[in-house]
Amino acid sequence: MHGNEIIFLVQDSAEGGYEAKALGYSIFTEADTIDELREMVRDAVACHFDDGDHSIPSSLLLSL
Repeated sequence: MHGNEIIFLVQDSAEGGYEAKALGYSIFTEADTIDELREMVRDAVACHFDDGDHSIPSSLLLSL
């Protein structure tokens, strides 16, 4: 069973924009803006967990 939250470490990307890496999970994504990054994080988490998996964390925290 998974925890109730996932924390993402956010860094500036060398190519421009931002990168987000989940702590404790193999989830990584990137985007040009913080608003886009929030959307990409939600999409990446949804893809990481099975559609029928009810243990998807309810809280996603971005640490800038």
